[in-house]
Amino acid sequence: MQANSIQEVIGHLDMIIAWSKKAESPIGYFAMLYRRMTVAVMDGIRDNAFADGKRMEQLDVVFANRYLAAWEAYTHQQHCTNAWYTSFEACKDDNLIVLQHLVGGINAHINLDLGIAAASIAPGNAIFNLQQDFDKINDVIALQMQSVQDALCKIWFPLRALLQVANNRQDIVLNFSIVTARKTSWTNAVALAFIPQALQETHINTIDAAVVTIGNRIIHPGIITGMLLHPVRQMENSSVSKNMELLQ
Repeated sequence: MQANSIQEVIGHLDMIIAWSKKAESPIGYFAMLYRRMTVAVMDGIRDNAFADGKRMEQLDVVFANRYLAAWEAYTHQQHCTNAWYTSFEACKDDNLIVLQHLVGGINAHINLDLGIAAASIAPGNAIFNLQQDFDKINDVIALQMQSVQDALCKIWFPLRALLQVANNRQDIVLNFSIVTARKTSWTNAVALAFIPQALQETHINTIDAAVVTIGNRIIHPGIITGMLLHPVRQMENSSVSKNMELLQ
């Protein structure tokens, strides 16, 4: 499953969303969020929000294709990156709240995929010309994540209290920092842009392992945080498809 344009990316995401609703799979939570992100990027390109719209569409498609390839491989029981395998496998855990699934997907896609995608379309010194638009696409991602989080807080009121607690705990799952993820992905992009092709796989595997560590922390945040998350999970609708509608 590969896309050649942003419109094709959206079409593939719609297919994953439809599959997730039918299967009642939490995989659809991130797919819904990602569709919102992709539409926002497409609108930004249309409105000339980026320095180089054509290059931004290329980045968006290459970026998305890593997710699409991971989903297709996983659902066909084939190898995908460990970061995505961890995120997808977590969808079998009925104890996770919607926001954990969202953050888990963002962790895999930003911390692993975004840097790789950026380096692939802008190798060497060209990577520095990409930074302005790279930061802009991250702004789009952060804005979408915040709007979804706000929507969830309106529906599951314990989540707002939990987020207030999270601001005072550096180790809590929802204190996952998208700002830190953005900085990390850019650092990875610059490194990969200058690493010889023959050595890139080794470096990517190292990044993948680090992202898995973060992913496991999101999935298994510890006893205290688990106790805080429990009432939120109890108040969430048991229907995945209905929860997905809330993320539109």
